[in-house]
Amino acid sequence: MTQILTKLTARKHRRADMGNAVAIISSIAGAVTVVVMIVLIRRCTLVKRKMRKKMKKKIVEKVMEELERRNREGAAAQVCDAALDDVVIEIGPVEKFLTEILNEKPMRFSSEQLAACTRNFSTELGSGGYGVVYKGDLPNGLAVAVKVLKVSMNRKVQEAFMAEIGTIGRTYHVHLVRLYGFCFDRDTKALVYEFLENGSLEKYLYGGAAGEEGAAAPPPRLEWKTLHGIAVGTAKGIRYLHEECQQRIVHYDIKPANILLTGDFTPKVANFGLARLGERENTHMSLTGGGRGTPGYAAPELWMALPATEKCDVYSFGMVLFEILGRRRNFDPGHGESKEWFPRWVWERYEQGEIETVVSCADGGIEDEEDREKAEMMCKVALWCVQFQPAARPTMSSVVRMLEGEMAIVPPVNPFHYVMDSSSGSTSSGLWSGTYQSSRDTTGRDSGLSSVSPAAKSDDAMIPDVIKRTDASV
Repeated sequence: MTQILTKLTARKHRRADMGNAVAIISSIAGAVTVVVMIVLIRRCTLVKRKMRKKMKKKIVEKVMEELERRNREGAAAQVCDAALDDVVIEIGPVEKFLTEILNEKPMRFSSEQLAACTRNFSTELGSGGYGVVYKGDLPNGLAVAVKVLKVSMNRKVQEAFMAEIGTIGRTYHVHLVRLYGFCFDRDTKALVYEFLENGSLEKYLYGGAAGEEGAAAPPPRLEWKTLHGIAVGTAKGIRYLHEECQQRIVHYDIKPANILLTGDFTPKVANFGLARLGERENTHMSLTGGGRGTPGYAAPELWMALPATEKCDVYSFGMVLFEILGRRRNFDPGHGESKEWFPRWVWERYEQGEIETVVSCADGGIEDEEDREKAEMMCKVALWCVQFQPAARPTMSSVVRMLEGEMAIVPPVNPFHYVMDSSSGSTSSGLWSGTYQSSRDTTGRDSGLSSVSPAAKSDDAMIPDVIKRTDASV
């Protein structure tokens, strides 16, 4: 009996010891589990941070790659978009030209797009020899002037169309009218320009555009400072064409009607239908098809089958300066025989030392002393610009500097010997009467400029020396 009790007691002790061991083992296992979990959590946190850094780096790299790709695609898209041609044109030479020009700035419009932006061509702004101009608005609200060309598309219209796109379409300057695009569909040939609120300089000088009748109200009289600013701005626009753009451009038709004005009277040279592109290393440009430009503004070499340079634009600009100075047409029989051709009268007054007479008679006179000085400078610059010999005319850079008072003006020599009667020494007003009448009514050629008097030849020998003195004074 005692042995049995002893065995039972020993068994109980063994069971208690086993229970304690299990409890200890369980505690140890729990602690180990907690430690392992803490280690795992920390390690997961570190791994997560590393993954976030890698993800951020990959995202940044992908964004940069995407930006680079878009930049590359954007540059390629500009070239591709410019090369798109979704309209089949059957006119050979013009289509070939347009294919080349599509790589430049102007965009191509369809006839339906132009009809929509002009409200079916409802608002007419004016008309000319090549077509009619309508006002329109692009979808973004930008006002435009749409010049619809004659559908016949004869040789002259075709040349003017290509000249406009090939010259002004490749340039951008604050004093040049912006060409936004063109249309060359089967039934519509048009050019789309920026719209200029104040129209042409012509109406502000002598009351209205040529051929315009029954104007609702006369335009406001511009202050002399505004006129001087228009002259300087126009000169800067021509200077850009001659000397600053990628290819030298000769306009060939500078006149008040082709100088348009913004709302604040900033001038912009327009109408490049006669313009030509030229390489800068070529001194002269070959001309075909007879005289170019408008009689009364065109340089003598354009009507005498002589080599033409950008100096023909300088001559035309000089004639514009005379009209700005007098606020009148250069030839006007209504001013009496002595003043009917204004440039001649200006030279006579200057030659006699009476240049102040020109200033005081300029449409009521110029009273401010500073304005009078600018008017006298303009008078001298105009006389230099219209010299018979192209080499004697200044460059447009020199013209700008002289008009702004930054360059001394050498006293000009007589620019009109080539139209002087050798017997009486007076200018033949009949010659210029016919010339200026043709500028308003026809585009006929003035044969009166085909001969040069002996007086002109003797004076021409003096001009290069004067120009040398002019350059030396700069």
